[in-house]
Amino acid sequence: MIPEHLVANIIDMAQIEEVVSDFITLKKRGANYIANCPFHNEKTPSFSVSPSKGIYKCFGCGKAGNSVGFVMEHESMSYPEALRYVANKYNIEVEEINNEQGKEQRQERDSLFIVNQFAQKHFDNNLFNTDEGRSIGLSYFKERGFREETIRKFELGYSMDSFDALINDAKAKGYKFELLQKLGLAKEKDGRTYDFFRGRVQFTIHNLSGKVVAFAGRILKTNKKAPKYVNSPETEVYFKSKVLYGMNFAKKSIRENDECYLVEGYTDVISLHQAGIENVVASSGTSLTEDQIRLVKRYTPNITFLFDGDAAGVKAALRGVDMVLEQGLNVKIVQLPPDQDPDSFIQAKGRTGFEEYIKETGKDFIFFKTSLLLADVANDPIKRSGVIKDIIQTLAKIPDPIKRSLYVRECSKLLEVKEEIIINETNRLKWSKIKKEQQDYERAQLRQERPPKTTTSATTNTTTTKDVFSENFPIDGTSPEDAIKTKTNTVSESELMRVLLEYGDKEIEIGLPVAAYIVNEIEEIPFTNKNYKEIYDIFYKQLEKGRVPNSDYFVSHTNKTINNTAIQLIAVAYQVSSNWAKMHEIYINEMVQQFKLEVTELVQRYQLQYVKKMILENQEQMKKAQVEKNVEAQMECLENAQMLLDWRMKLAKTLKMDILH
Repeated sequence: MIPEHLVANIIDMAQIEEVVSDFITLKKRGANYIANCPFHNEKTPSFSVSPSKGIYKCFGCGKAGNSVGFVMEHESMSYPEALRYVANKYNIEVEEINNEQGKEQRQERDSLFIVNQFAQKHFDNNLFNTDEGRSIGLSYFKERGFREETIRKFELGYSMDSFDALINDAKAKGYKFELLQKLGLAKEKDGRTYDFFRGRVQFTIHNLSGKVVAFAGRILKTNKKAPKYVNSPETEVYFKSKVLYGMNFAKKSIRENDECYLVEGYTDVISLHQAGIENVVASSGTSLTEDQIRLVKRYTPNITFLFDGDAAGVKAALRGVDMVLEQGLNVKIVQLPPDQDPDSFIQAKGRTGFEEYIKETGKDFIFFKTSLLLADVANDPIKRSGVIKDIIQTLAKIPDPIKRSLYVRECSKLLEVKEEIIINETNRLKWSKIKKEQQDYERAQLRQERPPKTTTSATTNTTTTKDVFSENFPIDGTSPEDAIKTKTNTVSESELMRVLLEYGDKEIEIGLPVAAYIVNEIEEIPFTNKNYKEIYDIFYKQLEKGRVPNSDYFVSHTNKTINNTAIQLIAVAYQVSSNWAKMHEIYINEMVQQFKLEVTELVQRYQLQYVKKMILENQEQMKKAQVEKNVEAQMECLENAQMLLDWRMKLAKTLKMDILH
């Protein structure tokens, strides 16, 4: 049998709409999804899926259940088989145990919940019924403005400034020390036992159903050696990455308001709740995890981050918000005034003032991030280029193509960058991510199925990725002239590297060096020639430092390989120009004066060449998926194909080319 805690984990991880849509087509209807019921014949949809509740229900035939129940019913699977199916979908490893082990694990899990509940009652009693607790803990909470009903609602408490107060109380009530130890409530060192939480106010952490799973203790004394907060360790009943503080109280309000406020601290959550704003949770000072994001997504697709007034802290926090966009949520940012946090702000302004401020200052995440980062770059072209790259990487994480296109349009205006450039870059980043995930998956499959084999192209009739790439991008020793003679329809790495060396320090646009433009445009398209890659990496690192090296830097480089490569490329620069019109149908009088045209055309053709290669690879993946009857993989290939074709079409339109194949 599958252990009970693992069953709970599988059900918690499963998104009902994702599981059901593996088998039937769902249509969005408000907060829910609808479809024709797969369990009886009907013309009008009566089958409903509720992500917030994690259930499906057919109002025609009456069938209902959770994600595992749907798989059982639809696929005629047993309960363990359906659990394994859902676990596999979410990459959860299932390790089965026998019935006796399962019974023991269930009993121990129940015991852990019971002991946690005992500890909460112990801390509660300390807070309200002891002199130390009232004078230190209770007075602190009241100074923070918490009313008694709020303190009791959130089950706040106090741990005595003693080494064994909790241990002695547990012993007197018949609870085993081993259970206290497993929960991190007590420790043992050198034969001596002691309480983990001592002389701290206690914040109780609950799971979704309201059971006590962990604690956080805040010290009130001035002690430089002691951390401000200490937290329960992860246990069989507490997984930090899957819990949001206050969610058990907030879930109903989040669903009703169709919005979730995310704050950093425990007291922020408590103060907002007390003021009547209950759709708020805390990440407890850590970056959001995918599991926590999915937890929010159960109840709403809308999340608003409330940031303290510290600008540096906001910039640091923004780095973790991109992951929320990847999950398809709508993200807003509210930055509070300087020296304010949600706790102090709500107590100073009250609910009305707080809600008015949110309404007036709340900004869409991408526009907020763009404005914030651009404010720091002034007229520095290198920094501005870095900001543009950062924003484009964020845009690439938005899964909804319609939403992404709207953001691209607006960001194009804010960044003063052509919309086509942003589209090309986001498509390239998305495809690069897909390719990497596919490669990681294939490597993992190979490791599982068989030991790696070494084969050469001579032993197989199949053209590998490396073969295709080598064909399109000449390797060491191929000069630009040879590339022209042998591959007049392609752009070689040597051509691109020559342009990078020749014009890298010149400006292609006001404030934008050629080197920065090329690096930004082709970052995810790898160089196969190791010498060129080494030069490219130097450009990349120098640009990060705000410097733009010129050809002299490489010609006089101490590394002989880099030195020789640079000299060979630059030496043939003007010979290539004589063939330029034949190769690309670009007629120019003076190549040096028209380098901007050369650079942009060359980069776009290089990208187009790469896109064509990706299209061929995607077609091969589609054939494989069709042979294997892998519907999910086929749908992914179709989505990738559309993205690549759009990218190819935009490049072709820019280049004024006809794409026939």
